[in-house]
Amino acid sequence: MLSSRYVTRAGLSIAGLVAGLSTAGLVAVFSLCGPARAAAGRPQIRAVKPAVAQQPGEYVGQDTCLTCHEQQDYKGTLHARTSDERTPAATKGCEACHGPGKGHVTGGPEGGIDKTKIVNPKTLKPQESSEICLTCHTRGTHALFTGSQHDQRNVGCVTCHSVHTPKGEKQIKAATQPELCATCHRNIVNRLYRFNHMPVREGKIVCTNCHNPHGSANVKLLKTGTTVDEACTSCHSEKRGPYLWEHAPVVNACVTCHDPHGSNNERLLVAKVPFLCQRCHVTSRHPPTVYDGFPLKNSASANRLVGQGCVVCHVQIHGSNAPSGKYFHR
Repeated sequence: MLSSRYVTRAGLSIAGLVAGLSTAGLVAVFSLCGPARAAAGRPQIRAVKPAVAQQPGEYVGQDTCLTCHEQQDYKGTLHARTSDERTPAATKGCEACHGPGKGHVTGGPEGGIDKTKIVNPKTLKPQESSEICLTCHTRGTHALFTGSQHDQRNVGCVTCHSVHTPKGEKQIKAATQPELCATCHRNIVNRLYRFNHMPVREGKIVCTNCHNPHGSANVKLLKTGTTVDEACTSCHSEKRGPYLWEHAPVVNACVTCHDPHGSNNERLLVAKVPFLCQRCHVTSRHPPTVYDGFPLKNSASANRLVGQGCVVCHVQIHGSNAPSGKYFHR
């Protein structure tokens, strides 16, 4: 009869053989199925196609284009800078965006013009025309355009920009950014003309100081950070915090109390003080409401409501670092 030592060794050998066969089988399975499954699990990203096939013998040159399209010249624009090797002027001229022109010039009946054999961004779908622009404009502020809010809503590059007849900076179709944005966002731009002081109306800032229309990782296409507060505090750094005593609406979002696009109240508040404060502070040590005359006649602290606002005393309303600043007095 075999000793227990030999039985144990035999059992271990069999277990090792089974483990080896199992490992080899798993390796074989993964080698066959792994790449296919991995490829199937990857998210499908819309590839940016080149504007046209690059066929050296099909180009006729910019001078040939200008014999008919003399009004479509782009001299004086950013695309005409020959010093930048990435611009159309430094490469194929008009055909850098519109494609080879030989078929367009001589491909028609009896060797005449054939309009179907040239790329015209105005006749393409917004996404298709944008792909032509994205063959060059893929870096910096344009990197997140594909899949952005504007791209998803059929707002393409040529919706806002004009290569040949721009009216404002950055090749835009309007003289100013607010005018351009107002073609769609009229309800927002109208707020700029409300009574209170507004830097945008005064020309001190423009829409793109806060927003990136080409795509952003933040909400509402905001340029900085990942929240509304981070965008606001990129300029208003003194309101950033953190504070020893936090004010809940400030922690929530700046737009809880302020309308950044314009207001009829001071400091771009969404309502006047004390009515703004009493949206949350319905009951407190002060009279709970000033909407009728009863508190003025029947409250010992009614004098705090006449000609004054909450921030007269609560001066550090965005937060306080004073050990005794629980009520934002200091």
